[in-house]
Amino acid sequence: MLTLATLRQERFRLPTTARRVLMPLAVVFAVLATAGWMARGDAPPPSVYAQEHAAWAEGTLHGEPLPRPDTPAEGIGAFFAGLTAAEQRTLAHDYPLVVGNLAGAPITLRYEANRVALAEAAEAERARIAVGGFSPAGAHEAQRRLNRFETLGDGKRQILAFDPTGRGKVAEVLGDLETAERVALIVPGVDTDLLGFQKTFGKYSAPVGMAQALYREERDLEPGTSTAVIAWADYDAPSGIAMSAFTGDLAEAGADRLLTTLTGLPGDSPVALLCHSYGSVVCGLAADRLPARVTDIAVAGSPGMRAPDVTGLGTSARVWAMVSDDDWISDVPHLEVGPLGHGADPADPAFGARLLGTGDAVGHSGYFEPGAESLVNLALVATGAVDSVRCAPGITHCAPSDPCAALV
Repeated sequence: MLTLATLRQERFRLPTTARRVLMPLAVVFAVLATAGWMARGDAPPPSVYAQEHAAWAEGTLHGEPLPRPDTPAEGIGAFFAGLTAAEQRTLAHDYPLVVGNLAGAPITLRYEANRVALAEAAEAERARIAVGGFSPAGAHEAQRRLNRFETLGDGKRQILAFDPTGRGKVAEVLGDLETAERVALIVPGVDTDLLGFQKTFGKYSAPVGMAQALYREERDLEPGTSTAVIAWADYDAPSGIAMSAFTGDLAEAGADRLLTTLTGLPGDSPVALLCHSYGSVVCGLAADRLPARVTDIAVAGSPGMRAPDVTGLGTSARVWAMVSDDDWISDVPHLEVGPLGHGADPADPAFGARLLGTGDAVGHSGYFEPGAESLVNLALVATGAVDSVRCAPGITHCAPSDPCAALV
């Protein structure tokens, strides 16, 4: 029987024109099979992401196997350095979901591969919509996915990672990663996924809005410092108040993915991790394995970092924490009982983090709002201008050198 799996495998043997025809057809067959309009009994086809990785595992170049995707970034970099520009682009276009997510591959090549992957995802989503058969809610979500693929695929955007599987994962870069003197990576929290990556309402509660606000603030505060900001939604975050939000399983997996991202960044410029909500759990679990170039970890609205204190994080990076006056996270018990809870409150002076002011930042999602003192402090940490930060009320020392004046 003709299946999505067999159609998708043909992608690696057929010319581009034929692939453009087969991809929508593959989705149509998959929808029909799911709806029961074809023979029952077959297992659901693997995701396009999984199929592409399987094809890469069997692929060769000049008679040699392609490197495993989990090869350390240095090895991946060496592999691509030995290829011609044409060979690199061929791999990016034949295996976009592999190359676009491959730590150590040239950054601009990853951007190109992800543009290809997004174009294919949009084409497949259009075909799925054309088949129809959705509930009203399903039709709305399908259209949202298509819109997201199309906007992310805009040639001006720099997509560092993309996986359409499930709720989806994505990361975007603002600025030039290869020349930036300072790099900031934003790790968002609960409900982070492809559809929530960018919002019109609640703009600065979503990763893209956070990154845009931070990037602008950095340039306003330190115009002489070239910066890059990564909006990193490249992990499976918990949904809402699901039990997974109270355990560390997804954060553990996210920490591994975060470390892979960090080791694949070009250059050696200092990196600051800015971790919001459940994202601070991810950062806490990655802390003792961070590369030396990560100089700062700043957490905002944290439920805990799975450590009793700063020393327990096992990192040489400076650790900063902030929480707004009306953030509901302050009312959540900072406990760890078996697998539940994330431990001590990083914004408690006893934890040992450098406590930053938030000014009039509102609620749990207002830390990146333009004009908020919290955003100013995060931008100062990200640019390395840490002697200029303002401490939390009642805290007289938080900057590395000159003490901060207590706020009144």
